[in-house]
Amino acid sequence: MSPNYSFGEPLLSLQGAEYESVWELTARVKRTLEGDFASVAVVGEISNLSRPRSGHVYLTLKDERASIRGVIWKSTAALLAVELADGMRVRCVGQLTVYEPRGEYQVVIRRVEPDGLGELERILRERREKLEREGLFDRARKRALPRFPCRILVISSPTGAAIRDLLQVMGRRWPLTEVLLAPVRVQGMQAAREVVQALELANRTADIDLVIVTRGGGSLEDLWAFNEEAVVRAITASKAPVITAIGHEIDVTLSDLAADLRALTPSEAGERAVPDQLELVQRLDSLDERLESWARSQLRDARSALLDRTRRLCSALALLASAQCRVIDGLANRLLGCTRDRVRSSALELESLRPRLRAATGPVLLITRNQLERTGDRLRPAAVSLVRERRQSVDRQAIALEALAPRRVLERGYSLTLRAGDEKPIRTPADAQPGEAIITVLATGRIASRVVAPEP
Repeated sequence: MSPNYSFGEPLLSLQGAEYESVWELTARVKRTLEGDFASVAVVGEISNLSRPRSGHVYLTLKDERASIRGVIWKSTAALLAVELADGMRVRCVGQLTVYEPRGEYQVVIRRVEPDGLGELERILRERREKLEREGLFDRARKRALPRFPCRILVISSPTGAAIRDLLQVMGRRWPLTEVLLAPVRVQGMQAAREVVQALELANRTADIDLVIVTRGGGSLEDLWAFNEEAVVRAITASKAPVITAIGHEIDVTLSDLAADLRALTPSEAGERAVPDQLELVQRLDSLDERLESWARSQLRDARSALLDRTRRLCSALALLASAQCRVIDGLANRLLGCTRDRVRSSALELESLRPRLRAATGPVLLITRNQLERTGDRLRPAAVSLVRERRQSVDRQAIALEALAPRRVLERGYSLTLRAGDEKPIRTPADAQPGEAIITVLATGRIASRVVAPEP
């Protein structure tokens, strides 16, 4: 008995149908999709993002109602300017294809970017707030640049205009600095990693005094590598101070905020990194002139002070010599007076004894006369010896006084200047007037002259 089919539709006959394998069907679907959807543009939110060791990027694009798988091959992923993350809303351009092993269709993404600048700005704002809370942008951690750097490491693209401008400015201003170049990509997914590696290389290289990170202008996407958190942290961890010159004057990246100094252009970075040799030479010339002027002033003051002290010494020596002469004369007069008084007193005493001696008896007179003669004999040598000693003392003091006499001072090369009219000593330049006649007293004579102009 035949089965009774009652589905309301006649059963399709499978007799004579052309069968194909699963692979053939999948290949036909692939050819159809890739032919009709050779180029697609889709917007959605990233989920299930993965980056295996192969370097490819796998993800899912979704919206409120559907989802589709996507893949970014390694060669394309290396050129991405933005770090992708789950939850990021992006715009993708690519080709629809079929993944044959599972019979699933997916989008091979050739270009991807955030859905509008608002998404990038949101990511940038959140990242900046996070790093700012950690203190990576604090002014207190900014370091001063070396005044005369001997070795500078420049991190930049070796083919860009930025490196040419920078090297030209530094070579003109201060050619003594050794400049090392760490070539990196400054745009794309690999740029941030290469900049971080270059900064780590700077920390391992000896005698790096300064690091400069620079590139030319570009859009927010082009400069995005310098907004990556890894680059910012590498800049703050640099052992040497860091100057950044990234983009145009209006472009401010997170790397600029973390650097010790932000330059508006690569040329300005060169100017801030090294001193100007012409300006330094001018400053040295100015300092040399100031030093010479100061030395002349010091010598002039020292000469004036020496002349003043010399005049004061000559005056003091003259006064001392005059006082010593008076003292010696007084001592000599006192000595002579004492000697006369002593002799006169002895003579009077002898005269007073003479009548008494005459009245005495012969023996007594004889004894007394003998005693007086012996006394006279003893007094006479003593008086002569005392006078001789006093005279010798006076002679020694006279010799010492003679050595300090003004005439002796003049014989040693000094001179005394007097006015021609009243012969008063001239002690300072102010005592001499232009045209006034003066007399210079030397050891062997006098010289008459006239004042041209007193010098201070």
